Amino acid sequence: MYKFFPKLLLPSCCALMLIGGGALSPFFPPAAQAAEFGAACVSCHEKPVATFKASFHAKIWQGKNDCQSCHGATDKHETEPSRQTIISFSKGGGRTAEELSKQCLGCHKKSEHLTNWDMGAHKKNDVSCVACHTIHTPRFTVNQPEVCFNCHKDVRSDANKMSHHPIIEGKVMCSDCHNTHGTLTKHMINAENNNQLCYKCHAEKRGPWLFEHPPVEENCAICHTPHGSRHENLLVERVSTLCQDCHTPHGTYDNRSAFSGTASNDRHFAARACMNCHHAVHGTSNFKETFTR
Repeated sequence: MYKFFPKLLLPSCCALMLIGGGALSPFFPPAAQAAEFGAACVSCHEKPVATFKASFHAKIWQGKNDCQSCHGATDKHETEPSRQTIISFSKGGGRTAEELSKQCLGCHKKSEHLTNWDMGAHKKNDVSCVACHTIHTPRFTVNQPEVCFNCHKDVRSDANKMSHHPIIEGKVMCSDCHNTHGTLTKHMINAENNNQLCYKCHAEKRGPWLFEHPPVEENCAICHTPHGSRHENLLVERVSTLCQDCHTPHGTYDNRSAFSGTASNDRHFAARACMNCHHAVHGTSNFKETFTR
């Protein structure tokens, strides 16, 4: 005789009970699915188990994985409770960045955004996934730029200067310009080169122009610093000094020029506002004179 019991203590399962000759033979689901999250770990790690239950991973897995999925076998750890007898993601756990990242890549290695992980600067500099990501968290997002500034302190300094991209205001995120999981480009930028990256927001600087400023066409970073500067418009130097780095006294500014007004050989003239006349420094379509208004 067969009897079906559709409602058991485990609502996700419907067990078939074979009753015959007074013997009961239950068929249960796999132990990893039936077990409570962290059942073997909660006695010592009550708080981490509780936070994991509300985490993004727990919601996605829906009982298909447990603590051992990331931390490895716990048999030895139960008898010798130390960080060395388990895969610990905390500081002092004794695991290399490669070992820790390997645990994450076991599931995430097929993700499209991790295609170039092995070629990225973070992997090459022994930065593990957990250096930026927190596993036991309700949200699967990184608090930018706070996390990035922990290592990139020079960028933090630049982002707080007088002229800066609105990074600390939250209007521009680090990932808007950089792919932290690896790219084939320098500084892991999200474009083939600096200019193509800048043009994503500053399309009006793209051109085409009748007269193009050669350094602009070559690299925006020749004149601008990306994160922040003590000079206006994120310039690497004040305007007159910046222009005269290329326009030497033997070129535009020389002793015979009407602009010099002095016999000095010093090429950095004071109080010369180049942009009073040459406002269109990125390029112009003025047929009469180059880079003027």
